Amino acid sequence: MTHSNPDPDSDPTPGREGGVPPGETPPAEGGMSEAGPRNDPPKGWGVGPLIVIAVLVLLVVVGMVGYAVFVHD
Repeated sequence: MTHSNPDPDSDPTPGREGGVPPGETPPAEGGMSEAGPRNDPPKGWGVGPLIVIAVLVLLVVVGMVGYAVFVHD
């Protein structure tokens, strides 16, 4: 009885030796695409935070004036 290999490719399967042979390594980190920095990042404060800060400052000023008038009487 003769034994024939049913696989026509008699070369061993790459990567079975426990390591990665040269030529089968993935690309280096620099070769991968990434998002990168935005082209035109926003600068400065938005309108919302400025309005909140202005309202808080106004409340503090009104509170101080009210306290001064109350203490003065």
